[in-house]
Amino acid sequence: MAKASDISNGNFIMYNNELCQIVEWIHRTPGNLRAFYQAKMRVMRSGKLAENRFRPDEEVEIIRVEERDLQYLYKDGNAVVCMDADTYEQYYVDETLFGTGMQFMKEGNMVKVFFADDSPVSAKPPKSVDLEVTYTEPGLKGDTATNTLKPATLETGAEIRVPLFIETGEMIRVNPETGEYMERVK
Repeated sequence: MAKASDISNGNFIMYNNELCQIVEWIHRTPGNLRAFYQAKMRVMRSGKLAENRFRPDEEVEIIRVEERDLQYLYKDGNAVVCMDADTYEQYYVDETLFGTGMQFMKEGNMVKVFFADDSPVSAKPPKSVDLEVTYTEPGLKGDTATNTLKPATLETGAEIRVPLFIETGEMIRVNPETGEYMERVK
């Protein structure tokens, strides 16, 4: 057990018998009142955000979580099969751990998976993914003065909004965490 003053952003703790990741950890000292820590936590099982206050001397159970870089191989039902490139060991990771980034991932991408007691508890898609545009409406010539966006379908089936100059068949870079267009890939 650790004291609440030992916790920082990104730590995993056990709170109300749920594994939670600290998203925001702020020390507050309001006027004449006693100091406390304001925590915003993500409940790993449901993905929902929870808020709570902790006294500085309150005991909290910090969970040791190991981060591994794995290669995304394929999707198997509601699970994603990922492989450790060094040991060739395969892991089944629940696709909900990747959130909305799952729709932008394709085979061979490197992902980060977080393990607690050899079971996956959280996962992050890559920072950017290069995907081909399979369909988009043709843009009007010379209509580039405004920051206007149009819908486009990508090779993974996901739909995003792209600038008017992007055509069908072009490769673009997408941020899987936000689902936003980043740039055209040369």
